[in-house]
Amino acid sequence: MNPSIRTLAIAAGALLVALLSGCERPPIETVQTGYRGTGMEQIYNPRTLAKEAKLNTAPPALEAASPDGPKAKDVYQNVQLLGDLSVAEFSRHMASITQWVAPDAGCAYCHNGENFADDSKYTKVVARRMIQMTQRINADWKSHVGDTGVTCHTCHRGNNVPTQVWFAPKDRKYAGGVLGDLAGQNQPALSVGLSSLPFDPYTPYLKNASEIRLNSDEALVVRGATANRTSTKQAEHTYGLMMHMSESLGVNCTYCHNTRNFASWSESRPQRVTAWHGIRMARDINNDYLTPLTKTFPANRLGPTGDVAKVNCTTCHQGAFKPLYGAQMAKDHPELLTLAKQ
Repeated sequence: MNPSIRTLAIAAGALLVALLSGCERPPIETVQTGYRGTGMEQIYNPRTLAKEAKLNTAPPALEAASPDGPKAKDVYQNVQLLGDLSVAEFSRHMASITQWVAPDAGCAYCHNGENFADDSKYTKVVARRMIQMTQRINADWKSHVGDTGVTCHTCHRGNNVPTQVWFAPKDRKYAGGVLGDLAGQNQPALSVGLSSLPFDPYTPYLKNASEIRLNSDEALVVRGATANRTSTKQAEHTYGLMMHMSESLGVNCTYCHNTRNFASWSESRPQRVTAWHGIRMARDINNDYLTPLTKTFPANRLGPTGDVAKVNCTTCHQGAFKPLYGAQMAKDHPELLTLAKQ
């Protein structure tokens, strides 16, 4: 073969490999989820689903305990929550938490083995507050979790610390600042699907209550003395959040939106409403339950700016459109379905 032709063939082959590297090899499954004729479809890779299935398998519930007998608060010391459960029910709940959060360390992860009433371990103080948080989600956020509910396992999956949490990132700047201000973006990050979008889409929406913005349908809008605040630049944090939600649930934009008109609620699927409540639920959890615990955690459990670990969509979903594919674990733990009496 002519050397020039061979070189061209090799170059063409390399180019083809490069082009196809961004594609998924068959088989790929397509499921119609929205209005017919709109292309509101979800595309699934069976190989990816098989991996995610292992991460989203709910453990079997422990055998139900009898409500008869003395109450936990009358037998044990310093029972500030769930004291109205029977001793058997209380013990079952503690055993479940061990299974969900500390299967290796066992009771010692939270308790002083010589005095279970002692609150000296920060993990016990945190666990108590996390029980209250779980009850709050199940009781007050049915608009997002429905009747499925959540348990400690929804986030922890057998880990002391959930594998998917977030901290406020340190400011990222070009070396020496020669190329100017990064404006919080232009460095590919997993948080936004390795795109150049703002790499902290969580603080504005899952801690603060920034406005979700989409592109304006008018050019250079001026409202009084205020310039257009729904430009592409202003909407980039929104796009970053949407990238995060898509990655978290393993879905694309059309799971919630009709791409003919992203802004239209009437043309969106009901899942968009559920997602709307989910953003506010995450914000509630982060501000009312996690951030107030910042001083309770040791320094090695805090982020690079000294903040506590917080939740985002991935914390619960971990690649599934419903956490644990909708396994209804909470129904087996009625003590987590209502707010405990203080």
